[in-house]
Amino acid sequence: MADERLRIKDIPENERPYERLEKFGAQALSNAELLAIIIKTGTREETSLDISQKLLRMDEEGEGLAFLNAIALEELRSIKGIGKVKAIQLKAIVEFSKRFAGGCKNTRAVITSPEDISRLVMQEMRCLKQEELRILVLNSKNFVLKTYTAALGGLNSSGVEAREVFKEAVKSGAAAIVLVHNHPSGDPQPSKEDIIFTKRIAEGAQILGIKMLDHVIIGDGIFVSLKERNLI
Repeated sequence: MADERLRIKDIPENERPYERLEKFGAQALSNAELLAIIIKTGTREETSLDISQKLLRMDEEGEGLAFLNAIALEELRSIKGIGKVKAIQLKAIVEFSKRFAGGCKNTRAVITSPEDISRLVMQEMRCLKQEELRILVLNSKNFVLKTYTAALGGLNSSGVEAREVFKEAVKSGAAAIVLVHNHPSGDPQPSKEDIIFTKRIAEGAQILGIKMLDHVIIGDGIFVSLKERNLI
């Protein structure tokens, strides 16, 4: 049986994303057109551009392309015309884009201020749908050796075990750590639980001989440093 899926070539030539990118550059294309190039083929009823437009209409909260970071792989797979392979490709491209946005140089990040911490994690963590606690492991010169997730969900003084916070840091021979977590509401103001948790972890770090440089809370494009608030 012949392949009856609608393809980019079925779109009038002057409207095809491939040709438009070649002629005008990638910056001239809409989000739907860029997605259509990635999705490539459509179904019997829809072109890849139709599928891309349908996908973007699912963004009910107006998050723009950040929506593609938040949507679950299974939800992508359920969209007619995307399926397993295209869903995985889309997720891979979103992750690649986040890493590229985090810095093009193949060098370790160095932490000298809360702004450095924000630049390192803001792009990704502002989009998360639940709270996530990440630990930045630093050497004696404040270069980031690694980053790992220590907990998912809300922070409270009993719900997050200190051993999960310090496990990888101790294993990596950390000289210092930075705590980072997000508030999905977009408001980074620390809660009472955040402050209690921070002080408990700071005490544990002191016992282990590891410096706790800061705890930064990420909101939607804004952040709060508990160190700057004198809460550490």
